[in-house]
Amino acid sequence: MRLHRNLVLAVIDSLNYIYNDGLYADKVVEKTLKRDTRWGARDRAFIAETIYDCVRWKRLYNEIAGTKNHFSQENLWKIFTVWATLKGISLPDWKQFEGTPVRRLKGKFDEFQSNRAIRESIPDWLDEMGVKELGKQWDKEIEALNQPASVILRTNTLKTTKKILHKALLEEEIGSEFVEGYPDALKLMERKNVFRTDIFKQGFFEVQDASSQLVAAYLDVKPGMRVIDACAGAGGKALHLAALMENKGQIIALDIYGNKLKELKRRAKRAGAHNIEPRTIDSTKVIKKLYNQADRVLIDSPCSGLGVLRRNPDAKWKLQPEFIENIKKTQAEILESYSKFLKIGGKMVYATCSILPSENEKQVQAFLKTHDNFHLVKEKKVSPAKSGFDGFYMALMERTA
Repeated sequence: MRLHRNLVLAVIDSLNYIYNDGLYADKVVEKTLKRDTRWGARDRAFIAETIYDCVRWKRLYNEIAGTKNHFSQENLWKIFTVWATLKGISLPDWKQFEGTPVRRLKGKFDEFQSNRAIRESIPDWLDEMGVKELGKQWDKEIEALNQPASVILRTNTLKTTKKILHKALLEEEIGSEFVEGYPDALKLMERKNVFRTDIFKQGFFEVQDASSQLVAAYLDVKPGMRVIDACAGAGGKALHLAALMENKGQIIALDIYGNKLKELKRRAKRAGAHNIEPRTIDSTKVIKKLYNQADRVLIDSPCSGLGVLRRNPDAKWKLQPEFIENIKKTQAEILESYSKFLKIGGKMVYATCSILPSENEKQVQAFLKTHDNFHLVKEKKVSPAKSGFDGFYMALMERTA
């Protein structure tokens, strides 16, 4: 691979925004890719993948480069040099690369392989928490969470079938394959901008990880039911529920953030999902009005997001132990409050995109201990190491009295 100065400068500028200004990697990548309309698909892929690599391996590259967490322009070049050296890219005759100790950098990489927190490029506190919660399994999970995520589509069965979508993608020169065990999923053979296609604009699919696609199906919905999606956000799972319910019945999509529900409205229109009613939780009245009203309740709870580090690598550097402690309290409060939406005989799913037992099965156990009118029907843990997809947890409970 030959390095091009304008592309490398775009990467360096982007890392400055992410490392020094604390901006989110996905937003920076999106903005950077709009900088030059002459960049082709290969140029754009180089920029995006290099930025994400440097964010994912920030600690490891920082330790190898000896930049001491001080990300000046000169040090950003040193970190880029580490990236290029470890990728086996021959460095051009630029002043920024003068005197690069290639053998020493590779030696440093080998040296750090015995330190898991540096090797897997995570903060020490996160490594300690992972070991405490998951024991030996943490090794495998954090290694899997450092692999770049595949692009997975969910077929919108309100408009098409998986076979027809597969064929339509091929016509757009986008190769995909079926994913065993996931009835609506297609995995892209290589990264492509699917959002520019007519079939996306027509609502034939959503981009949704395979693990996330399991959640709506776990709720065991039927057409005609009254369903509450209690933490709907921008509505990925509400849209899936609408498809599973064949647009029959009612889905009340709740969230405390009205702007996310606006996005859900836009997505629902594109998907042809007519049975979703967004409601902003702007007072306790909104919640109390829905007590004992629902056949099904989905609680896609706020969480640490550790299960989705593959697609959000900068979360490793933004997360703090206090946030995780606080979010556990929020999870318990949400379970307590939103479980009241259920009718007797109704079912509820509590789900997170975390792999920590303290956010998952332990939350459910604590809830059931104080609610003898609920019982656990089944639960599922999706391991990134075993599945190759995002880490998720889901528990199906039934209200019996």
